[in-house]
Amino acid sequence: MISRRMTKEVKIGDRVIGGGHPILIQSMTNTKTEDVAATVAQIRELTKAGCDIIRCAVPTPEAAKAFRQIRQQIEIPLVADIHFDYRLAIAAMENGADKIRINPGNIGSTDRIKAVVDCAKERNIPIRVGVNSGSLEKELVAKYHGVTAEGIVESALDKVHIIEDLGYDNLVISIKSSDVMMCVKAHELISEKTDHPLHVGITESGTLRRGNIKSSVGLGLILSQGIGDTIRVSLTGDPMEEIYTAKEILKTLGIRKGGIEVVSCPTCGRTQIDLISLANQVEQMVSEFDLDLKVAVMGCVVNGPGEAKEADLGIAGGIGEGLLIKHGEVVKKLPEDQLLEALRNELSHWKD
Repeated sequence: MISRRMTKEVKIGDRVIGGGHPILIQSMTNTKTEDVAATVAQIRELTKAGCDIIRCAVPTPEAAKAFRQIRQQIEIPLVADIHFDYRLAIAAMENGADKIRINPGNIGSTDRIKAVVDCAKERNIPIRVGVNSGSLEKELVAKYHGVTAEGIVESALDKVHIIEDLGYDNLVISIKSSDVMMCVKAHELISEKTDHPLHVGITESGTLRRGNIKSSVGLGLILSQGIGDTIRVSLTGDPMEEIYTAKEILKTLGIRKGGIEVVSCPTCGRTQIDLISLANQVEQMVSEFDLDLKVAVMGCVVNGPGEAKEADLGIAGGIGEGLLIKHGEVVKKLPEDQLLEALRNELSHWKD
């Protein structure tokens, strides 16, 4: 059981993070925010997949104005991603943003930061202070002789203190790096220095294969220490993949329950069915069921039942036939082409 680091509670729309509340999954739309219909459609799809909080880019006044219509048509908290122009942060909040993401270092003068903070304070909207290793100030690079975890943490806390000195502490902190071990170390350091909630992710992690590996290793190391209140898996690809990976990371660590876990054996010389295709079909099929159990997909009828003993249900394939398994015991022998449907039927009427 992972013991969570206790952080302040922060309310984002109708959700609460910190204070021991469940870790929430975030993603970011890749539609043009100004295109309300396309953005809403993507958010609804991501919500159905398990996204808890969504962030949208606000690069233009039109995007900020679109927030009002988007907010009215979605069910999860809406976060505005702001770069450079403080007026866009204010406009997004005026149009219904539940939270804003800024780097005070690129917003401009103290007066501009104060204008953003005053607007957030008036509406009690949380501010996520985001710092990436790629935007580390030259002074800190010189001080630490390069981009380091220590420099990232100092930069983030400097920005936090700017906002706190303006009389506002409804904050979430995000420190990210594409260097996995640097990112892990930075989170270990900052978690000892602040009790603000932390949004965790490995930035610019890459394409689906590479990005999933880097994110799983980095997030796994951070979350396993009880650090993190929200997470995002940043991938170059379909945002839906970010949600699937984030859910699996949380379930693998035992942080989140629910949903069917599919386990399958690797292919080998004993495999007598198209195991890869069958496992993929099972994984797709089980997403229809809201059950908290484990399903095994095995490639041979000899070792299959024994290897599937820890699963609630399982199937194992042979030459033209297969087995339906329950808690390691064979309950039915079936033609190979009926295995998937038999498993679906069992799940439909599941009683432990």
